[in-house]
Amino acid sequence: MSADIVRYAGGSNALARTGDGEVVGAQRQFVTVVIERQTFGIPVLVVQDILGPQKITRVPLAPAEVAGALNLRGRIVTAINVRRRLGLAPRPAEMKGMNVVVEHDGELYSLMVDGVGEVLSLDDARFERNPANLAQHWRDVSLGVYRLNDKLLLVLDVERLFEFG
Repeated sequence: MSADIVRYAGGSNALARTGDGEVVGAQRQFVTVVIERQTFGIPVLVVQDILGPQKITRVPLAPAEVAGALNLRGRIVTAINVRRRLGLAPRPAEMKGMNVVVEHDGELYSLMVDGVGEVLSLDDARFERNPANLAQHWRDVSLGVYRLNDKLLLVLDVERLFEFG
């Protein structure tokens, strides 16, 4: 029995319906990123662009979490060093990293992450609160988790990520 996907105005939520019209479950879509070997999911609707390594210009007197600014098709984008924001060790020099451009309060920001994975559609019924034993620096920026086959996917709270300085 095949399932048709029905998208609603929110875009990242979908309900699958069987040929009989039965609703199978609400889905959320996430772009997966890796920070310090931990997999995060960023809601697809928040992501504007994904970039490889970029030339970043340092901004004087900016908070330590602000790596600088980059030019994205003529628009200045503030680059956030997510590792520094979370109090983690700097990314090894041989690891080039990636940039995930997100919108926050009408401005574009580039989140500097270790790597970008795939887009996952996950069933809302599988979403769980943060486990009690989750490290505090992960808990501070996580809305909750999805247990995948071989790892834990933390749902990144982009709003909380910008609470610094």
